[in-house]
Amino acid sequence: MIRVLVVDDEALIRTGFQHILDAADDIEVVAAVAGGQALTAVRETAPDVVLLDIRMPDVDGLTVLAEVRRLPSPPVVAILTTFDMDEYVETALRSGAAGFLLKDTDPEELPFLVRALADGGTVLSSKVTRTVVDGFLGAGSQEAAARTLDRLTERERHVLLLVAEGLSNGDIAARMHLSTGTVKDHVSAILTKLEVGGRVQAALLAQRAGLLTKEEG
Repeated sequence: MIRVLVVDDEALIRTGFQHILDAADDIEVVAAVAGGQALTAVRETAPDVVLLDIRMPDVDGLTVLAEVRRLPSPPVVAILTTFDMDEYVETALRSGAAGFLLKDTDPEELPFLVRALADGGTVLSSKVTRTVVDGFLGAGSQEAAARTLDRLTERERHVLLLVAEGLSNGDIAARMHLSTGTVKDHVSAILTKLEVGGRVQAALLAQRAGLLTKEEG
């Protein structure tokens, strides 16, 4: 059972997401709270995934994200918002968010996205993906990104390709006939070698380096 915490300043939004997710057999919304109760709820309910509003009147969602990420065993956090402004995307991802979802996400997709997050995947709304790719890595060239990827072994490059395609650890393990633990070890090594703070940043670096295009060709 995937335990989910929904944090949003609007009761209607919280209730809506709770109903959608609770309808899934393998997902349980352990709490749905406003921003001021977020940290307490994380500590008391130990969720696997937190869907966190980024702009709330009582507390800044980015501040909550940073504080949650400092906990000893932090949950996966995906930013949930109506805004797709560049600075929100960049700051959220640099702060360790595993995903960035707009509130107009198709309700039918939400359980699938939560499952991907719980399994170590990364989720970006299609509306913000181009913003992230174009702006998050700055003005670095494709050649510079490709040189960075040269630090990886052939197997690590394969794992990175699948991460960049949005596959979860379990999906990667099945695709490569490896254990999930081995995939986690590879991902950890990739993040260290590339000097990035999370899977999203690694995936974006792979896109900048043209790794996906090369594999397709």
